[in-house]
Formats: sequence, structure tokens, C-alpha cells
Amino acid sequence: MESNVLPDSIRPPRLQPGIGFGSGPTGTLRSSLRPGVTVPIAPLLSSPASLAASSGPPPPPPPLQLHSLYGGMMGAGPGLGLGLGPGTGTIPGASGHGNPGNPAVLKEAVEAVVRSFAKHTQGYGRVNVVEALQEFWQMKLTRGADLRNGALVVYEMVPSNSPPYVCYVSLPGGSCFGSFQFCPTKAEARRSAAKIALMNSVFNEHPSRRITDDFIEKSVSEALASFNGNREEADNPNTGIGAFRFMLESNKGKSMLEFQELMTVFQLLHWNGSLKAMRERQCSRQEVLAHYSHRALDDDMRTQMAADWVNREQSVAGTIAQELASTERELEDARLAGRELRFYKEKKDILMLAVGQLSETHASLCLTITV
Repeated sequence: MESNVLPDSIRPPRLQPGIGFGSGPTGTLRSSLRPGVTVPIAPLLSSPASLAASSGPPPPPPPLQLHSLYGGMMGAGPGLGLGLGPGTGTIPGASGHGNPGNPAVLKEAVEAVVRSFAKHTQGYGRVNVVEALQEFWQMKLTRGADLRNGALVVYEMVPSNSPPYVCYVSLPGGSCFGSFQFCPTKAEARRSAAKIALMNSVFNEHPSRRITDDFIEKSVSEALASFNGNREEADNPNTGIGAFRFMLESNKGKSMLEFQELMTVFQLLHWNGSLKAMRERQCSRQEVLAHYSHRALDDDMRTQMAADWVNREQSVAGTIAQELASTERELEDARLAGRELRFYKEKKDILMLAVGQLSETHASLCLTITV
């Protein structure tokens, strides 16, 4: 079997706040905070340095590029404009590598981490990266990691009858990576995806990947300097920088991958136009942040966003095809660069869900245009 696919219908339920709907023109707070723009359709390891306990630690993770954490959040001005758009789909600190522009450098870095992981956990010799990745997350679960849906690592092959084959892997927290090399077989695509995911999983345990008080202060200071802000803005939750501080402080102690998973929700809300719609419903930035900081991305949210794209397509034919083509290019570029992919992958899945809601003729046209 090529993939461990876990349908949403049988996944363990996630605890989330309900999304109700009011009867008036503005509705209740919870109705205003719905993700849809339109009316919706009815440690982990024994110690932080445990991988470096024996001879020869794995290569250290690259320095965090802190500006990428806040750059997108600041740019959209007043109201709820967090600006988490397509340009901010990856936090470099969560990606586990520096400059992804050189495939040879990326491949060398990945192989070095895999070899080091194998030496520290299984001794010398060839490592089965697919098994190693699963064992890594199983180990985290047994050592107390908060994995609400268990430790299962899920693989997804892109349907194809000929090489190159492409495989995506989703980690238990939701982060997604993909095969980053030319893969002549499906098995090799699976191994390639597992390698990049294992590298990021290992780097994510490094102390520098934790959100601490020092990390928050440095990030906020750099945000103030970059956007010519003042200290009062950082203390005001109704400003962009204040919202950024609120997000960081709300996630103190979490890793970069965990923070990236949260940011994906807000990136999708921004991409879908939901943040702008919530501002028009008079929701404050603080209310939106507080609500969606505790809400996991689920089928209900995806369905409401898909409904918005169906409405856009009905208003302007070709809208979905254009957005889908753009998203597929972004996903391909990010995959080959070894970056975290969930934002791009979720966008594509939402758009494909929207295509499925169109008439058969219209849906075929959308898919034909994007091929």
C-alpha cells in the first residue's frame, strides 16, 4: 500500500470552539468569527541535547530569520489585516535549512542529518528513513508530547503513471513536507519526503527552535525597527506589532513547527479574504486571534472556504482555474526547495474541493485550464 491515509471521518476528534450563527444582520460574536466570507454551506526528547550526547552532534540548525515571523503580520494596516499572505508561507526557522536555492546543498544537509540520526539512535549503517521518522514521532508521544491525533505519520502519493513521482508526508502536528528530488520510483519519492521531514523533526528539537522570552523580545524589537514603530505599539494589542507580540506570547514554549502550524490557519484566513470579512463584521483583531489560536484547521473550515471560491467562480468565470494554477506553481517551487508545505497544500485542497462543488462541465473546464 503506497500511503497511510487517515480520512478525516475516522480521525480522533479535536476539541474546538463551536461556530454558531446569529439571526440578526451582524449575528453573534461566534457567527462573526466564522471563516467563510459568504454564507456557509448547510520535551519530548530526554533532554534538548540528547541527539548530541554521543560523539559528533548533528549539524547545527541555521540561524533563525526572525523577520519572516512578523513580516507578513504587519503589512495590512488597521483592523484585522495580519497580512499572512502567500509570500509568508514558510518560517525559515521551521524549515530546517538556510538557502534552499541550491538542490545539491539541500541534499547534502538532509543526508548529513539522516546519517547523524541513524548513528545516535540505531548505530552505523543504512537507515530506513520511513521507519526512522515514524519511530521518532512515536518516541515523542511516549515521552509526553501533546499529539492530539496520535503519532501516525501520513504519506500521500500524487497519482502518476510515470516518473518523476511525488510524495507528501504530513507529520502528527499537521506540518507537511514533500519529496524534493527527482524520484524514479514511488518508493524513492516516499523516502525523499521522509528524509526532509526527519531533518525538520530533528532540528525542531533544538533549543533555538523554542519561543522564549528572549526570542519574543528580540523578534518584537526587530519588528519595531523594521516598521519604524514605537514601544507603545508593541504593548497595544490593536496594532499589528501588538498582535504579533500577542501571538508569540500565547505560544511561549512551543517550537517553530508548532507555531508554523498555527500560523497556517491565519494565512489561509487571509488568503480566503476571511480576515477582511471579519473586520467588516466589526470583530477586533484580538477577538480573531484569541478565537483561531485555539481552533484547528478542520473540514468545516475547508468547506466554508471552498464555498467562497465557488461563489467567486460563479461571479467571474476562470477565477478558480487561475488561483489553482498559481497555487500549484507555489507548491511545486516550495516542495523542490524543501520547505514546509501545508499552507500551499491546504490551498490546493480547498480549491479542488470547490471544483468538486461546481457542475461537471464547469469543473472539467477548470481542471483543463490548469493542466
